[in-house]
Amino acid sequence: MHPLIMQIRADLTANIDEHTKETTQHFFKESIKVYGIKTAMVVKIAKKYWQQAKLLGKQELFSLCEELYSSDYMEEAFVVAEWLPHYIDKLEASDIATFKRWIECYIDNWAKCDSFCNHTIGDLIQKNPEVAAEVKSWAKSQNRWLKRASAVSFIVPAKRGMFLKDAFDICNDLLLDGDDLVQKGYGWLLKEESRVHQKEVYNYVIKHRKVMPRTALRYAIELMPKELKAEAMKKE
Repeated sequence: MHPLIMQIRADLTANIDEHTKETTQHFFKESIKVYGIKTAMVVKIAKKYWQQAKLLGKQELFSLCEELYSSDYMEEAFVVAEWLPHYIDKLEASDIATFKRWIECYIDNWAKCDSFCNHTIGDLIQKNPEVAAEVKSWAKSQNRWLKRASAVSFIVPAKRGMFLKDAFDICNDLLLDGDDLVQKGYGWLLKEESRVHQKEVYNYVIKHRKVMPRTALRYAIELMPKELKAEAMKKE
């Protein structure tokens, strides 16, 4: 075990809060493995040890991240998600293969998925737009977390109206998916794109409202004016 891992786990263990441990499970349908630590404290611990972790070579850092992921503890996954956006200058397009494998092997709930994909993969897509095609392809996967990842990895650039065509391509692939966490993922993506592209997203929703799951539809129109929401929610 890497000495940094031992130090991180000692700090995490020292900050366990039983109330947090008890209430965290309420946000998940699946069983989760947690220490029970408030998110702000996890971020503080991650920042503390990033000062040492950032000095490592990429492969050693990736090995450290994988060791944290392999524990299955939510908080250890959050440490990885906190670290890697600070490493974006050294990340390359080819690293997406490693990140895909991590999602396949270690991501098992929406919080691990979103915390990693929103920023680490989202930042990589913005830095290396050629990565977008690979991430889009995950929408055709049989793995629910890769499918959700295909959508939520575009959330941050979508807030600025970027990658609209890619967003619609992803939503087309996920449109009829029966998994509510996948539906919420692509609905969220449409919502963020609507900040800049309200008309385009509204038209997309209207075009597909007969078949779009209501969960996804509600997410997609959340930021729209009341009259547009009402029209979009009509059942034909």
